[in-house]
Amino acid sequence: MKLSIISLGATGLLLAGPALAAAPSCPTPDYAKQARDLMTPYLEAESFSGTILVAKDGAPVWRESFGAADREWDVANTADTKFRLGSITKQFTATAILQLVDQGKLSVDDPISKYYVDAPAAWSKVTIKHLLTHTSGIPSYTGLPKFFETSSKQPLTPDGIIKLTRDMPLEFEPGAKYAYDNTGYILLGYVIEKVSGQTYADYVAQHIFTPLGMKDTGYDVSETILRHRASGYKPTKDGWRNADYLDMTLPYAAGSLYSTVGDLLIWDRALTEGKILTPASRQAMFTDYGNHYGFGWGIKPVAGHEQVSHGGGINGFSTGISRYPQDGVVAIVLANYMGSPSNSIAENLAGLCVGTWQPPKAITLPVATLDRYVGAYVLSPTFTLTITRQGDQLISQGTNQPSAPIYPSAPGEFFLKIVNAQISFTQAGDAPATALVLHQGGRDTTAPRAAKP
Repeated sequence: MKLSIISLGATGLLLAGPALAAAPSCPTPDYAKQARDLMTPYLEAESFSGTILVAKDGAPVWRESFGAADREWDVANTADTKFRLGSITKQFTATAILQLVDQGKLSVDDPISKYYVDAPAAWSKVTIKHLLTHTSGIPSYTGLPKFFETSSKQPLTPDGIIKLTRDMPLEFEPGAKYAYDNTGYILLGYVIEKVSGQTYADYVAQHIFTPLGMKDTGYDVSETILRHRASGYKPTKDGWRNADYLDMTLPYAAGSLYSTVGDLLIWDRALTEGKILTPASRQAMFTDYGNHYGFGWGIKPVAGHEQVSHGGGINGFSTGISRYPQDGVVAIVLANYMGSPSNSIAENLAGLCVGTWQPPKAITLPVATLDRYVGAYVLSPTFTLTITRQGDQLISQGTNQPSAPIYPSAPGEFFLKIVNAQISFTQAGDAPATALVLHQGGRDTTAPRAAKP
């Protein structure tokens, strides 16, 4: 399929009295061109399909759609396409909890057992704050062995989802560690329903989406006829395929919402302008509680700027939203392809606008040097990263994954353009490399060279 592109550039000019004033723009010169250049490797590798919006002070500075919302009908993605958000849902769940706090109906320090009466004794110290910050120690139901292969097609009530891991031991003492936990946000949805007397879907619609005018956002129900809903796709070693079916009762308050880039820009401005939460609750949401995580948002300083962001991944979809609140910058990336590194793209696009990120530059290495890195490297018993050479280009391919070129930034140091990852080789003199280190997602994983059979 030929990749279709729909482009809408900056919003042009704003009327200010009798004269026209320039719209807000990124400090980075020729931002739209640099943003497109950033996306080129993803498009050439057919690893992105979706819609992107970058805005400064609420005004779009770059908005573009790529690929198809429905590949079987060759219907292009547009700014109106609705995408499943996955875990971006969590920030709306956290907002609903904080609204109930503002109304005096609960406290984040309340134990979950106050609302979930079937809580086991092991949960006696688990609070709503622990659930919000992924520090409860409750096992995540999505981490159950073969959950997606065996259980993801059958509907469950929120209580039914909670019961999947309710009687399992805690993974650690509440508050002692951080472990991303979807069950925690299912419990938060349960609390919202218990306290408000509304379903989760009705609550967020009535108290968040409708007041803000987010008309293209809601709880996704597969059987509903939803205009402009994108179909979801997954990568395989043989190319793109339709994503596996997922009953949308299962992601629930941890991942079942859909939206558009335009509605998420409305959301960004509502957070910036304090329209939806009290100042105290907004501060609570964006406080780092020790693990670069607040309430439904990742939080970290980047080159002296505060960045808040979150990604989402759900069958057929990959999403990311990255905000620099003090700079008025937001990047929203919604993809209907699971193989798209949407959150990394959003963070890079936002950083490019603010000036905290620049794409790495590749150098040229002799072919003899490149050959020292060729080989198979074992990251785990089930995953091997194989490095091959095609001409003067090294190619990486993980087990059952598509191949991707890697580019040298220095001898022994390489980066990928379509994945936010770097590779360092352990190598001395003219001998072949003995290992590599994969730097990805804040982790460094060492992989020794596989022994020749």
